[in-house]
Amino acid sequence: MKRYGITIPFDGVPLLEQEDWIKELADVGYTDFWSAESGGNDGFTPLTLAAHWAPQARVGTAIIPAYTRGPGTLASCVSSLGEAAPGRAVIGIGSSSNVIVEGWNSIAFEKPYQRVRDTVRFLKQALTGEKITEDYETFSVKNCRLTRLPEQPPKIMIAALREGMLGLAGRESDGAILNWLAAEDMKTVAPLVHAGGEGKELVARLFVIPTANKDLAQMIGRRAIAAYLNVPVYAAFHEWLGRGDELKLMWDLWKAGDRKAALEAIPASLVDELIINGPPEACREHVDRYVENGLHTPVLMVMPSDADMREVTKALAPA
Repeated sequence: MKRYGITIPFDGVPLLEQEDWIKELADVGYTDFWSAESGGNDGFTPLTLAAHWAPQARVGTAIIPAYTRGPGTLASCVSSLGEAAPGRAVIGIGSSSNVIVEGWNSIAFEKPYQRVRDTVRFLKQALTGEKITEDYETFSVKNCRLTRLPEQPPKIMIAALREGMLGLAGRESDGAILNWLAAEDMKTVAPLVHAGGEGKELVARLFVIPTANKDLAQMIGRRAIAAYLNVPVYAAFHEWLGRGDELKLMWDLWKAGDRKAALEAIPASLVDELIINGPPEACREHVDRYVENGLHTPVLMVMPSDADMREVTKALAPA
């Protein structure tokens, strides 16, 4: 099945008023609805609603941080979404970043690889219904058991950037969730996931600015790149991908506090590589390049621009 997803909920519209919009998008070809969890809604509530409003669609988290819920509470949330969307739920687990884990939640951002690995192993055990007493490397649980289990356990996937986490996703989960990469980068990351076994799914959040106004797209794109690629985990990712020289001036200016110059130092070509922009038809063609390079499930993250958001999400639907 060819999958095509979009990120929910949509900004500027109350959560309970998005039912018709969700149904409409499912009717025009979106197969998946995915949530994030950072500064807006939690990752589970919008998906629970979408699973009810669009019972033909798959729902997934991209991502839930491995740190910000205790293991038992996280297992309960995962099981509940699996029960709300039987056979249609995917749980993306990732380390998140020091900004969210430490800055927002006052939790030490330590041993991210081990924390994600331990969380995935624990969730797979918990979803069997067994009672778990175990000391993992990064946390311990004692006499933990889920008393309600979904008919089908959700798929579990790992958010991955560099070699270690990409390999972990391939070995110990159902696939990898990718973020902030260009279509050509798929050729670098996909083999590292597939080395872990057959049948691994690759999901990627793709940032989209659907506008014919190139200057506006560049302005919005530069701000988004600066906001993300100065976070240490994303900076390291793009250095690994070979963009260290291309981004060095932006990083240096940002650290020096000259934010305006840092934005101007981001090459226009990089904006066009990392952020899909242009009229809807051009955006769909750009999405197709990711799929041609090995992506199974594109998940659009439509950014506000000069277009009506509801109309443009329909226009971006698969042709």
